[in-house]
Amino acid sequence: MRQSKTIMEVSELLDTFCEDCFLHAYLKKEQGKCKAHKFCIKECTVGLKLKEYGKMLS
Repeated sequence: MRQSKTIMEVSELLDTFCEDCFLHAYLKKEQGKCKAHKFCIKECTVGLKLKEYGKMLS
């Protein structure tokens, strides 16, 4: 996959799923910003897909 297409897909994922994520907002409120961020990176399916794209770009 070309780099520009990958970047466009990352942007689309962030705009579609992450911008107004109620789960992130809830976890941030209840357990703190660090726990919410860890959830997004390690457990969220969108976050895991973003990690894959990041590996492709590096």
